[in-house]
Amino acid sequence: MSEAPSSYAGRTVIVGSGIAGLMAALTLAPQPVLLLTRSALGGETSSAWAQGGIAASLGPDDSTALHLADTLAAGDGLCDVDMAADIVSAAPAVIEALERAGVRFDRDVQGKLVFGLEAAHSRRRILHAEGDGSGAAIVKALAAAVLRTPSVTVLEGTEVRRVLTDDGVVTGLVCAGQKGSFVLPATNVILATGGLGGLYEATTNPSGNFGQGIMLAARAGAILTDMEFVQFHPTALSSPRRPLALVSEAVRGEGALLLNENGERFMAAVPGAELASRDIVARAIDREILRGGKVFLDARQALGSGFSARFPSIDLLCREAGIDPARELVPVRPAVHYHMGGVATDGHGRSSVPGLWVAGETACTGLHGANRLASNSLLEAAAMGIRAAEDIANLHTPNAKQAMAVATFATPDLPAADLSIIRPIVSRHLGIARHEVGLTEAIRDLLPLAEQDGPASDPAIVGLAIAVFAALRMESRGGHFRDDFPEKAAIATRRRLNLSDVIAIAHEFNSSSQSSPSIARSA
Repeated sequence: MSEAPSSYAGRTVIVGSGIAGLMAALTLAPQPVLLLTRSALGGETSSAWAQGGIAASLGPDDSTALHLADTLAAGDGLCDVDMAADIVSAAPAVIEALERAGVRFDRDVQGKLVFGLEAAHSRRRILHAEGDGSGAAIVKALAAAVLRTPSVTVLEGTEVRRVLTDDGVVTGLVCAGQKGSFVLPATNVILATGGLGGLYEATTNPSGNFGQGIMLAARAGAILTDMEFVQFHPTALSSPRRPLALVSEAVRGEGALLLNENGERFMAAVPGAELASRDIVARAIDREILRGGKVFLDARQALGSGFSARFPSIDLLCREAGIDPARELVPVRPAVHYHMGGVATDGHGRSSVPGLWVAGETACTGLHGANRLASNSLLEAAAMGIRAAEDIANLHTPNAKQAMAVATFATPDLPAADLSIIRPIVSRHLGIARHEVGLTEAIRDLLPLAEQDGPASDPAIVGLAIAVFAALRMESRGGHFRDDFPEKAAIATRRRLNLSDVIAIAHEFNSSSQSSPSIARSA
């Protein structure tokens, strides 16, 4: 860092350089912004790895009402209807903003937008950029725009370890950079740090993403919600590669079929077949694998020699694994892909902690409910990055003097996160199918780690929150499936808990499991 941390006092600080963070930075211009990113700008972000694209009801046969209906159906009774309607209706403005920033969506020879189809969408409404490299193309364009914006200062190689507060209000950040730890004064912070797939052994997300933003916000006192809803993408490429490569749902949208090792199309009788919602398809594939079988994606007839032109990135990934998807079956398996829950926010991206905004996958707006509709995530990330920035822009100038006071604090010695103990626990007990016994064991194993100050404590907090929320939800809904409660409850409930609540309930579960074979049934 060429300048002292105190020299940045008064700037809005954005943590994360995926679509939400980049759009927030561009929207705030010409206000001064400091953007912190753990790796290179736009690097190690789930946004850049997105193959599918962005959902927008812009086609001649489509409408906001249809897009909303599909979103609510996928959300399985837990969407915030007003927020869902608000975000879905923002799609035209979001696409326009992305194009102004330099994003070029795919168009046909007549210059018209090309729309793809993905699971649980009733219309072709997925916009792509550079085919199946949509996320990378969007992030590349936005990152270039940020670098051209003089009001944005980017600090690469900087990881945020804590959000500092005074009387419950944000005052700064504890950071770890290339030259060591430092305290950064800040009164307006946007967390846009992505998902938590790195908690799992099988994921399509960057392996270092364990829900840092959720942990940071939770430690600062923010409310969490819907933490139990983890979405497993049905078709990750089954190979030794880690993280697993994604085989986009758009391949099935073009007609590819799912077959088991006997050549049986096991999804044929399911409503929606291969394009049923992700939770249904993922569980069906998981059942085939658990019985000792194998699952393949067959694109030979649907795409054949046209596979590489339509899906160049996926074609390359398959060929790296020794598979020609135009002529061979592609082995697939479910893997953690997206988290519907997170830090509870309002329509402006505000968390329950004054001075802390959250956007993108780290946040939970209520758009996705129990199960994200495909390609709604990039729409939400861009829309809420913009809205958080607009909300901050409308505030009075931050009190730089108050923020600078934190620079006098001693920098805490905080170790980097170690996921080696956490991944096996989370993968074993918090996967596609859950059960009371496994959830009890997860809580038992994660609680002491979460309460310690060691390198495993940060990821343990996120894993424990998932386990507690999952134990409280004694039903199956969307991305949360309980073997012991396979049916939906009559009433769909959403819980809002802070970290103290999570810890207290975890202790209650531990006490209950030691005295009785059944977990406590209320919270």
